Amino acid sequence: MSDRERGATVVELAMLMPVILAVALLIVQVALWFHGRQVAEAAAREGARVARAAPFDSGSWESDAKAKAESVVRAIGPKLLENATASTGTSDPDQRWVTVTGSAVQVVPLLPDLTFTITATSGGPVECFRPDNQGDDCQ
Repeated sequence: MSDRERGATVVELAMLMPVILAVALLIVQVALWFHGRQVAEAAAREGARVARAAPFDSGSWESDAKAKAESVVRAIGPKLLENATASTGTSDPDQRWVTVTGSAVQVVPLLPDLTFTITATSGGPVECFRPDNQGDDCQ
């Protein structure tokens, strides 16, 4: 190795290290986004389960479903899904759903305008028992 090439490896490493670090942080950010999405989907699914199991005449199904979804977020990943909120909705008289929205954790908080919003929705028809010998009324 000649004196002219001395220190070239250090310079190459100094130029390459920011790229390696950026790729590593990007991989961690994608993993945190994916895990936050799983938390949101689990919370929406549990909230929808409560909403669908409540009877038609139940006036408290919305608050019960929201409370269940938010408690699941707090139990599974309160730090993975920040500012999580739950909302409910209906499309037909017998369709109910729950939507959970939050933000994924940022690995590098240097970019405050860059947010990773996560939204998950789950729902379906209201579960009810319809006996064969009577009308279509749920019991």
